[in-house]
Amino acid sequence: MLDFPSPTARSAALMHRLSLSSCLPALAQSDEFRRALTALGQASVTLPEMNNTLVTTRRLAAGLPLAMINRAALPRPSQLLEALQNNGLWRTPIILSPEHPCPALADIGALPLVSPASAARIDLSGSTAERKATLHQKWRNRLTRAESSDLRVSRQNMPLDASHWLFAADQAQQQQRRYRSWPIGLTLAYAKENKGKAKLFQAFHGKDPVAAILILRHGPSATYHIAHATQTGKSLSAHNLLMWEAMSWLAAKGCQQLDLGVINTEAAPGLARFKLGTGANLSQLGGTWALWPPLGRLLSPIARWDRKLMSAT
Repeated sequence: MLDFPSPTARSAALMHRLSLSSCLPALAQSDEFRRALTALGQASVTLPEMNNTLVTTRRLAAGLPLAMINRAALPRPSQLLEALQNNGLWRTPIILSPEHPCPALADIGALPLVSPASAARIDLSGSTAERKATLHQKWRNRLTRAESSDLRVSRQNMPLDASHWLFAADQAQQQQRRYRSWPIGLTLAYAKENKGKAKLFQAFHGKDPVAAILILRHGPSATYHIAHATQTGKSLSAHNLLMWEAMSWLAAKGCQQLDLGVINTEAAPGLARFKLGTGANLSQLGGTWALWPPLGRLLSPIARWDRKLMSAT
């Protein structure tokens, strides 16, 4: 029988998770992601003045440059303009999506575009019993049911095969739900350039794969990247079993945190319930901003007008 932590213990654990998530870099700011981009010939710039923040760059259809800073911690936005100028990005429009609420971006003329969403992260630093105790009751019940079924679980490095069934299922799911994720080529480049850090967990019913989860490791963290379950897999709660297996394996390897990505209760309520059922901690991201450095000072009064939309709630 599991002992559930006391309110005081839960508060201490929550503070630990918040502290943990604030210092571990997201996938989009990792050295592993940088290597995958380089392998594909994707241009990027590193800002050493901003703790080696990764900036990706591209050309729009009209040939205009565009840069993106995604999931970066920006504790001192006032230094960003100088860093952009020092690294040849002064005249390039920038799309900013900070890791944390950052209303001070308005002070340098960044204009708010999209209000902050929240990301779910699982703390993997505790014991197996502690992780199991944080699972929501229905989630834990489904896990127990899956563990008692005849599902077989496998773990391997992601095959460097663009025709793998998980990619095909994910592409069909993206079209059905009208969203876009990484191109297959980028995922394969990540797996190739970061040996052993793209782990595929699969559940089989007989000889047939009925569910799969692809986890990308980066530094002391990992990210839930792609997942799919067939109708049989869903009926057997195979997704719960794979997630628990992935959590347990990552913890055994010394991984501190599993990032489950953005929670969207409106567009994907079922997936949101699944992620939250793991006992993951929610933390607010920083929203999306647009910045063109030459007009920063001119636009800062306008930006400050809407800065409350981008503040932490």
